[in-house]
Amino acid sequence: MKKTALITGASSGIGKEFSKIHAEKGGDLIIIARSEDKLNELKKELEQKHKINVFVISKDLTQPNAAKEIYEQVQNAGLKVDYLINNAGFGGLGKFNERDLEKDLQMINLNISVLTALTHYFLQDFVKNNEGKILNVSSTASLMPGPLQAVYYATKAYVTFFSNAIAEELHDTSITVTNLMPGATETEFGKVSGMDKTKMFKKPVTARSVAEDGYNGMLKGKLDVISGLNFSQKLMTAMIPLTPKKMILKQIRQMQEVK
Repeated sequence: MKKTALITGASSGIGKEFSKIHAEKGGDLIIIARSEDKLNELKKELEQKHKINVFVISKDLTQPNAAKEIYEQVQNAGLKVDYLINNAGFGGLGKFNERDLEKDLQMINLNISVLTALTHYFLQDFVKNNEGKILNVSSTASLMPGPLQAVYYATKAYVTFFSNAIAEELHDTSITVTNLMPGATETEFGKVSGMDKTKMFKKPVTARSVAEDGYNGMLKGKLDVISGLNFSQKLMTAMIPLTPKKMILKQIRQMQEVK
């Protein structure tokens, strides 16, 4: 049976790749982002190529009530969501006290509040039908504090622990919640956040490879999926629980300093 996936942040990067992967499998889509032109371009491409239906919602997710409005729009259109992919999010580089507070508050709203609200609304339907899959895009940043990206790392820690917790709450259902933790990835995120000028983004992986790992992990009902780390990054990640926190903080700060 054809499945419908709702994907936020679908106009570029990992979200766009999620859309392509799902379309390649013959699934219908509800794609959400601010850029209506980019969404309509993607809709035309995927509908023509894969003979599927794509429903476009142009929405600035940082605005109040965005999640509720999306849910109501989907309901009013008579659409049933099978896969919820919360991909939209952004970061920002710099010392917390020197950054624009409004931008950081918008980051908290998008990365945490909107993801939480969308999960709540659609999970109600999933529970009623005892079916559905949720994929939340977090980050390997969620595993540690992030000097020079203090708010971003903290928001992603929320996404990881929130996802894991509700996955366990749903243990006696057929619903799964998967938490995707990408490393440095070739997307607009690097340029927008300023991270493309740091050591951490020296050799980013493709958005397609991360999206494939996340999508396949969601289908299998995995709890966590880590994607896009090289050997040294995997080793560092594994050593985090065994390394003094001050040392970790210094290493992260140095990796994120713009040279």
